[in-house]
Amino acid sequence: MIQSRLVNGRDLRASRRRRSRRIAAGAVAVAAFAAGTIVGLGAREHPEQRVAARYVAAWERGDWAGMWALTGGPRRPSLATFASRQRAAEATATVTRIRFGRPRRPHAGVVAVPAVIRTRLWGTLRETLRLPVRVTGGTARVTYGSQLVFPGLARGEPLRRETTLPPRAALLFRDRTPLAEGPQRSSPFPAIAASIAGTLGPIPADRGARLRALGVPADAQVGLSGLERVFDGRLRGRPGGLLFAGRRVLASRPAREAPALRTTISPKIQSAAAAALAGRLGGAIAIKPRTGEILGAAGIAWSALQPPGSTFKIVTVSGVLGAGLASPSTTFPVQTEATLSGVKLQNANGEACGGTLVEAFAVSCNSVFAPLGARLGATRLVATARRFGFDEPPGIPGAATSTLPDPEAIGDDLAVGSSAIGQGRVDATTLEMALVAATIATDGRRPRPTLVYGERRPSVRAVSPHVARTVGKLMRAVVQFGTGTAAALPGIPVAGKTGTAELKSTVVNGRQQPPPPETGATQQDTKNTDAWFVAFAPARHHPGPRVVVAVMLVQAGAGGDTAAPAARGLLEAALAGSS
Repeated sequence: MIQSRLVNGRDLRASRRRRSRRIAAGAVAVAAFAAGTIVGLGAREHPEQRVAARYVAAWERGDWAGMWALTGGPRRPSLATFASRQRAAEATATVTRIRFGRPRRPHAGVVAVPAVIRTRLWGTLRETLRLPVRVTGGTARVTYGSQLVFPGLARGEPLRRETTLPPRAALLFRDRTPLAEGPQRSSPFPAIAASIAGTLGPIPADRGARLRALGVPADAQVGLSGLERVFDGRLRGRPGGLLFAGRRVLASRPAREAPALRTTISPKIQSAAAAALAGRLGGAIAIKPRTGEILGAAGIAWSALQPPGSTFKIVTVSGVLGAGLASPSTTFPVQTEATLSGVKLQNANGEACGGTLVEAFAVSCNSVFAPLGARLGATRLVATARRFGFDEPPGIPGAATSTLPDPEAIGDDLAVGSSAIGQGRVDATTLEMALVAATIATDGRRPRPTLVYGERRPSVRAVSPHVARTVGKLMRAVVQFGTGTAAALPGIPVAGKTGTAELKSTVVNGRQQPPPPETGATQQDTKNTDAWFVAFAPARHHPGPRVVVAVMLVQAGAGGDTAAPAARGLLEAALAGSS
């Protein structure tokens, strides 16, 4: 039996229950008082403060329409003009973020709101936005005035700036020799530098808004091509200048020059890249496969897209091997054509080819690879190409992205087969096809290209080491006895792939007309085809390839005839000069 404890004649349990009830009642009273206080504060908040709070909250969100809806007055502009003025003010001040405090009590019809503005050029500014607010019929509206585009402005004060750029930073070759420096962008090797440095000029229209938001003066000279374009943001340094409210200075900061930028470009290899083009329209590039460093690049190496032709068969055969559809010893019928979707696709000059996969790849046999591509299918073909870097920006400003259609957009077997041999709607840069070859050279890991000395960007697994090594052997056969023998080097094993890409449709009366052969194109064929060659060397597993090259010549005939010899010279120079 439980008994209550009695102390001095009092029941302790009963006493504790009464005390608990008193504490609970007190808590309820305190809560009620607090709630009443909050309600009272809300009730005492002026309508001018409430509309100001809504206005600046919309401003923080970039909701120009929401802000505009809270304005009135005879000077109220259209929504489009209102939004344009707000964007222009933020660009003038290089605003990255704006935050407002709690609106203060109105004074003489004006609500002051403290603001913290973060800018790219002037750092963090602390200003006060003064909102004229008028209440009519119980509704408060912000009376619009042009001073409201930016905190800290008084009536009649426009927001403006005066900015300058520091001296442009120098570009250096990988050996630290000047590539472009000083106001004249000079170099001890002017001819070599001219093939890669690029040009400066007025701000292009499509970059104007972005550069203005960064604080770049409207009359600045910026990089338009080559390395000057690629590294424009780093070479410009940090602009400096003054931010004005009318005649008053709101903020100031000095310009700051950027340090010299050391590139991956080797003078000797760059000279060889320019020599490979020999004044012809096209692209030539050499890279280190393990690091993705671009050692030399000339012409339109990363800026122009062209059909890659049979160099794309590196991608196709990688997909075929990965899917287990063929092996190097798989044999194919020797024939002059193949039929896809009811259309006959002929080999070049009606030649008969086939045999093992090694033999078919070495002579670039379309009657084997177009049907193989159709068997692989659009979904797997596109997936393989994307692992090699298609449809992915290469990470170099101004560089084009190599593309092919989505699987469902490619079409029937003929379209898939055409894509598999680098035709149809497949487009690639010379850089991209160099990266395709580099992926094979590095046991299936795709390097990410870089032009900055010492920069290391992580590679991406594209295919298995086994597939990559098998494709490397197929590419070795191309140079040993196939269409790429013109790229052979004495004593150094070379792996490569030719390409002869058609530049116009050749379906006539239901028959796919053949492209010129990879070698031996006629003069008439020359204007209708791009010549390609990609290669790496030494083509051995240990210590591994040191250099990858790619050459593309626009309207230059067959890859084996023109691109392969040009690539050979570049490959020799790159092997001698790579380090």
